[in-house]
Amino acid sequence: MDIRLSQCFIAVDDHDKALAFYRDVLGLEVRNDVGFEGMRWVTVGSPSRPDVEIVLEPPAANPNASSADKQAMAELLAKGMLRGVIFSTDDCDAAFERIQASGAEVLQEPIDQPYGVRDCAFRDPAGNMLRFAQRPGK
Repeated sequence: MDIRLSQCFIAVDDHDKALAFYRDVLGLEVRNDVGFEGMRWVTVGSPSRPDVEIVLEPPAANPNASSADKQAMAELLAKGMLRGVIFSTDDCDAAFERIQASGAEVLQEPIDQPYGVRDCAFRDPAGNMLRFAQRPGK
């Protein structure tokens, strides 16, 4: 049996700002942009990984979420308290320079971690933490 990641979800509060970051800064391609019942989902992915997609969705996109739940999710997103994503890269320092030049909030400059990767971290326009990790020997 072969199990692989197909999609993951990142909550965003402004799809246009998210697209400017994920497409224009990170270089991901837009694979789908769908509106439904007043919400919008945008799917992006790396051109080198056509089998993996990131869905940029509104916080609390579940139609069964109560107003209080939607408000709580929006507040957590605004604080940067929702889980982030770790991207792999073959050049952490180059990724850092490119993303920093875009004006993204830096959380951590490139550093060699004791667990064997070199990584850096930023916040996306919605406040999600994104890490960029380079494995040893890359």
